Amino acid sequence: MSPVTTGSVRDGIIERMPPAGEFRDNAAEHRYELILDGSVMSYVGYELRGDVLVLPHTVTDPAARGQGLAGVLVGQVLDLARSSGWTVVPACWYVGQFIEQHPEYADLVADTPD
Repeated sequence: MSPVTTGSVRDGIIERMPPAGEFRDNAAEHRYELILDGSVMSYVGYELRGDVLVLPHTVTDPAARGQGLAGVLVGQVLDLARSSGWTVVPACWYVGQFIEQHPEYADLVADTPD
């Protein structure tokens, strides 16, 4: 596990990782996880195909929904993709919506055949 950057709260939504939060790659489960107080609060499944990161689903603990945790996690995953030189396939509706709402990540979307 590695601690990640803390950030701010805007309109009640966390924009970056909470101070006690950790971002980890759970390679055995093929998912990136947001850990708070020792528990997985949200995760994004993935499949890395060469330099293309396919993101098929996002899950948040029902008790933690509505706090912006999935958005924090997706932002961390997209930042990792950028720093690793990967493109992404937002197969999950949430990841696709996140990218639409954060156009600074649009350049990461992989070209797909028609």
